[in-house]
Amino acid sequence: MQLSAKDAWKRILDEAQRHIEPHHFEAFLQPTEAIALDDGRLIVGAPDGFAVETNEQRHGDLLTRIAGDVLDRPTAVVFRVQEERLKRPQMDFFVASPAPSAVPVGGAARNAQPLNDRYTFETFVIGKSNELAAAAAHAAAESPGKTYNPLFIYGATGLGKTHLMQAIAHKVCERHPETRVLYVGAEQFINEVIESIHGRTMPEFRRRYRADVDLFLVDDVHFLEGKEMTQEEFFHTFNALYESNKQIVLTSDRPPKEIPGLEARLVSRFEWGMVADIGQPDLEHRIAILQKKQEQDHLERTIPDDVLRFIAEHVRSSVRELEGCIIKLLLFASLKHKEISIELAREALSDKIRAGEDGDQPSRPLPTMGKIQEVVARRWGVTAEGLRSKARIKTLVVPRQIAMYLARELLQPNLVDIGQAFGGRDHSTVIHSVSKVERQMARDRSFRERVEHARSELSAL
Repeated sequence: MQLSAKDAWKRILDEAQRHIEPHHFEAFLQPTEAIALDDGRLIVGAPDGFAVETNEQRHGDLLTRIAGDVLDRPTAVVFRVQEERLKRPQMDFFVASPAPSAVPVGGAARNAQPLNDRYTFETFVIGKSNELAAAAAHAAAESPGKTYNPLFIYGATGLGKTHLMQAIAHKVCERHPETRVLYVGAEQFINEVIESIHGRTMPEFRRRYRADVDLFLVDDVHFLEGKEMTQEEFFHTFNALYESNKQIVLTSDRPPKEIPGLEARLVSRFEWGMVADIGQPDLEHRIAILQKKQEQDHLERTIPDDVLRFIAEHVRSSVRELEGCIIKLLLFASLKHKEISIELAREALSDKIRAGEDGDQPSRPLPTMGKIQEVVARRWGVTAEGLRSKARIKTLVVPRQIAMYLARELLQPNLVDIGQAFGGRDHSTVIHSVSKVERQMARDRSFRERVEHARSELSAL
């Protein structure tokens, strides 16, 4: 007898329950329901995208194997978000973000990406790691085309570069609604150059990018590396806008000089105005970011302050990941039908948190910059004073680079602070040092072990 999708899924779940931890089964599989069974696939509806991803990654192989046994033929279990769930907020008590909307951008709007309503100066949380970039962005918004033009913002993924860039556009358009804004990613610019060459429409492309723009925003310009024809067009576009006093704002994951394959003339122009980095937020900054998220989404009564601090203490990688933890925690609590607490947060975010020694206390205090210099100096047979000096003696170069690398890894300060701690070196030197150590660790096992031993000693302090 041919089983229906519903009956087949029930039998599969009955068997799967014997192999999956109860709390995972209750949280991620119980809320599902079978949708269809055809063409060697069993389509199963899940409450949201996170549940779909979790079920596929954690249980997909097991469920597919059980499905084959139950149905006596190879059957893949495929998860989809339930249609009715797509029409309402993901979580019972989560206020979803409004959909991004486009700022009026005049003649440049046709191929421009829309701006996100939430990316404003009012929602950007300023801390030590981003205060220079934020101040420069404010200045550029106050006097577009005059102060800090171009403005080049760089930093790791998820730290707020795009947020600041779009905040400039929102502020300028608020004061001057007729402003023509063009916001694109570098990849889009590259694709449009290629399409215009093939379609013989370069005059139209140049008019759209050079004549019909007052504020030019380009995300991820590091993707221009090695693209000679695109760099040529970008160079002339940049010149045309700059000479017309149009504001240009660029973002990248590294400073101009560190982008490989970028023409020297572009590097020079990118550095004409202000180059500002955004670093990793410290603990107080991370707490403030989470509080802003709590306020924006009206979650004051849903997420206790001690839970916010717990997340901030254990998740240090990026602003984006911090906000992602809030969403994941809310979803997990909804699926488990439990109020949010530190214990629930520890369970929901077990793959992200950095637990303390006993699993219940916050992470140990971090070593100081001075302690990192002392440990590295002792292990490499030099002095800590030598690492802090301006001397470029060959015996100091490698240990100094390693100390910079460990400082970046363990303390996550901004690049300027690291440079100041090592003889007043600039941020590009720090980036070069960190990159060089990473490359050496990747190809030299004994070198990697020496660095890891130093890291272990510092972590144990």
